[in-house]
Amino acid sequence: MKKSDFYYHLPEELIAQHPSEKRDHSKLMVLDYETGELTHNIFSDIKNYLEKGDCLVINDTKVIPARLYGTRKDTGGKIEFVLLKCISGDDWEVILKPGKRAVPGRQFVFGDGQLEATVIKVVEGGNRIVRFTYQGLFNEVLDQVGIMPLPPYITEKLEDKNRYQTVYAKNDGSSAAPTAGLHFTKELLQEISDMGVSIAKVTLHVGLGTFRPVKVDDILDHKMHEEWFYIDRENAEKVNNTRRSGKRVFSVGTTSTRVLESASDDKGILSEKEGSTDIFIYPGYQFKVVDCLITNYHLPESTLIMLVSALAGRDKIMKAYQEAIDKKYRFFSFGDAMLIKKENKHE
Repeated sequence: MKKSDFYYHLPEELIAQHPSEKRDHSKLMVLDYETGELTHNIFSDIKNYLEKGDCLVINDTKVIPARLYGTRKDTGGKIEFVLLKCISGDDWEVILKPGKRAVPGRQFVFGDGQLEATVIKVVEGGNRIVRFTYQGLFNEVLDQVGIMPLPPYITEKLEDKNRYQTVYAKNDGSSAAPTAGLHFTKELLQEISDMGVSIAKVTLHVGLGTFRPVKVDDILDHKMHEEWFYIDRENAEKVNNTRRSGKRVFSVGTTSTRVLESASDDKGILSEKEGSTDIFIYPGYQFKVVDCLITNYHLPESTLIMLVSALAGRDKIMKAYQEAIDKKYRFFSFGDAMLIKKENKHE
């Protein structure tokens, strides 16, 4: 299977630079992946496709202001850090540029000296492990000196940084938002819950690897990035109970999907689990847990468009994407949404 099998041409003006005025007023395309039928709605209509007994699975990760601009302590030369993941305590893996002179022992300063970093070592791929020093709480200092790391295709300033967080964001750690969840409001989630739909929470900290292009022609040669995830026993049982009752599991986003498919056994039974996942889902993959998927529109030739193609079928996805282009849907992180659904229940 070739990378080019997942290419489509997207007019640049369809890349959303701003979120919709109201979260749940985005467009929603619904793809029935058994019939291929496409229908068009607004996102708040999502509740019409859920039934009592179904389970909606959301990723409660929270984006941290992971981009830091600072200076070398000795020379004043400029430096940019992007925090990738916490290794332990105050030690973080970071991408930095310019990186050539960021040798072990080099020190950097951010803000008005509220935050300092010392390079500990160079790791594979050229990233660095750094140790931060500061007064007070790290997350509070980071809020003062850090900037939200918007994806590279968003070139305009975000006026309200909370619009790059889901309304249920709780656990700090992501370098990017789980964007399918950006469409939900608290009121819409309450309506869904009042319908008798259970809402299960998982955590997956989204890394910048999610934007890393597939560089190999044969997708089987692609090496997936790792992302940390966690699902507790209570939420695992919500999903298990849904499946036992013959109802459907709706995954909100590719990140929730990666958790569910990584944390289950061969029979699709979930248990409490924590770890890193590098699961690569592409056509031919047999889903063990996820029945329906709420997602945004993904970059051409990305691992994310491969994942949604695994659920719905490549041909149906490429047809749906072309219709979204023809109907001027907005694409990528701040763009419109798609529901990939099926009607039949578990036996």
